[in-house]
Amino acid sequence: MSESISIAALDHSGNFAAYAAGPVGAKAGIIVIQEIFGVNPGIRSMVDGWASKGYRAAAPDLFWRIQPGVELDADVSEQMQQAFGLYQRFDVDKGIADIEAAIKALRAEGCEKVGVVGYCLGGLLAYLCATRTDSDASVGYYGVGIDAKLGESHGIARPLMLHIASKDGFVPAEAQAAVHAGLGGHERVTLHDYAADHAFARAIGSSRVEALAQLADSRTAAFFAEHLG
Repeated sequence: MSESISIAALDHSGNFAAYAAGPVGAKAGIIVIQEIFGVNPGIRSMVDGWASKGYRAAAPDLFWRIQPGVELDADVSEQMQQAFGLYQRFDVDKGIADIEAAIKALRAEGCEKVGVVGYCLGGLLAYLCATRTDSDASVGYYGVGIDAKLGESHGIARPLMLHIASKDGFVPAEAQAAVHAGLGGHERVTLHDYAADHAFARAIGSSRVEALAQLADSRTAAFFAEHLG
């Protein structure tokens, strides 16, 4: 059963909503980190999927400081442009703080361990959760801009998995190479490459590549079962 929960921002600037599902007090929780399209039906379906596996899962509305309740469709060109506009205004540091607040909220509900999984913008944020927060396990899908944040890799204290789209139109080959060079030898980092374009694992939409999405998601599920179980 799903619900909307309210989370207090760590900077005391207000409260923001999160779509949540799964048993309150579950042993483990998962924060699903949105793309630039908000907490839309695809993101909510991912929350529901983790809940069906017994996790307490939640997707915080990370655009709440700009425009609460954003739900956009990547396959509609006008909405894609709106999403890019929101992305340009998004404060990454505050976004990480809001994810940290969401992690704390699930811990307060009783979760002993909490992991994060993010997509696109959320993929970058998942990486930064591994470097800046106490997330017990972090997974990023085709994160944009990780190469510019490799200087933070010394902060990775818990397991991190990154799914990289080798044909990603938003992450050029040199950026992918930098990620491999910077993180490939890290004892806590696992990298997987897929011969696909950006957003191949999006739950809903034309970019999804079913076989590769299922492969990546099976690896994520096993990763969380190992580190959050």
